[in-house]
Amino acid sequence: MKTIDQLLAEGVAGKRVFVRADLNVPLDGTRITDDGRIRAVLPTVTKLAEAGARVVVASHLGRPKGAPDPAFSLAPAAARLGELLGADVAFATDTVGESAKAVVAGLADGHVAVIENLRFNPGETSKDDAERGAFADQLAGLADLYVGDGFGAVHRKHASVYDLPARLPHAAGYLIATEVAVLKKLTEDVERPYVVVLGGAKVSDKLGVIDHLLEKADRILIGGGMAYTFLKAQGHEVGISLLQEDQIPTVREYLERAKAKGVEFVLPLDVLVSPEFPDLKTKAPANPSVVAADAIPADQEGLDIGPETRKLYASKLADAATVFWNGPMGVFEHPDYAEGTRAVAQALVDSPAFSVVGGGDSAAAVRILGFDEKAFGHISTGGGASLEYLEGKTLPGLAALED
Repeated sequence: MKTIDQLLAEGVAGKRVFVRADLNVPLDGTRITDDGRIRAVLPTVTKLAEAGARVVVASHLGRPKGAPDPAFSLAPAAARLGELLGADVAFATDTVGESAKAVVAGLADGHVAVIENLRFNPGETSKDDAERGAFADQLAGLADLYVGDGFGAVHRKHASVYDLPARLPHAAGYLIATEVAVLKKLTEDVERPYVVVLGGAKVSDKLGVIDHLLEKADRILIGGGMAYTFLKAQGHEVGISLLQEDQIPTVREYLERAKAKGVEFVLPLDVLVSPEFPDLKTKAPANPSVVAADAIPADQEGLDIGPETRKLYASKLADAATVFWNGPMGVFEHPDYAEGTRAVAQALVDSPAFSVVGGGDSAAAVRILGFDEKAFGHISTGGGASLEYLEGKTLPGLAALED
């Protein structure tokens, strides 16, 4: 895989460089609530601009249905990129149309532009190779070189991620190079004890990685909404908590496999419950109750791990040498249900382990809860991509960057 430093050594001055970034930031209207993914691509964009390239940054945002939708415009992300660069960033109001062509044609050496949300074009996400390829051909017309730096999208077989690199000389940006190097530390010659913390809403999102990590991890801690399927698999009442009944047989099998392999599988001892989901907009007091994890009332919903579980999980992380964490322990967006996630983050800060926060909501939680990102070994920009890499899958966007 060619690196961006090799590309820079060959010379990029005056050349149009298409940077496939991941600017898929959370928005409250037009306000960006977490700019971590924009900051993550700054080293690549800055280096290219300083070398005199004409930088064309492209990304997706959200899940528009193959047509323009103002709610998913990249305009706020383009404006924020300009603020972080301390320079004007031009913005094209389409992907490959007249605006994009004019904006790219008007770029001077060392200047940067952002084109509109790639998913406004149906060709970006099409499962039809010809349709996707046709869109990639149009994107290729905007550039001379390609740099892949959108790690959060490399598990997608999309036009700008998979097909476009085949049409242009290409290299991996600094972010992708860093992400891959970190993930190799979690899969090759791992320092032990190796502890994995998994949370988030759905157990089905994590089944593949659990299956794979049962062969690699020493200890797996479970929290978040997915914990209630595990508790149900053990025969416990989970009330109106999030539950995936169809996954219970698989979860039960994993618990049995973990026991047979000597992998310590740790589930909550207690949980915070409430008869209703909290209001995340007003953050009105929720007044949850603490109950034992095997005694959740039938009319209550589990929304965070309890105080005894927080202590337990902190103790299970204290002696770790390597930690991978993906998924919050509860509804961290509400202050009454943020302490479980905060406790895991604090345990990682306190631990001497090499800690990797696996993107998505976990990365957002670390920032929202006020932790210093430098206190962690690495905060990934790609939750789904990280998980699929750890599952042992071939990621299309990485395969496309191989020479």
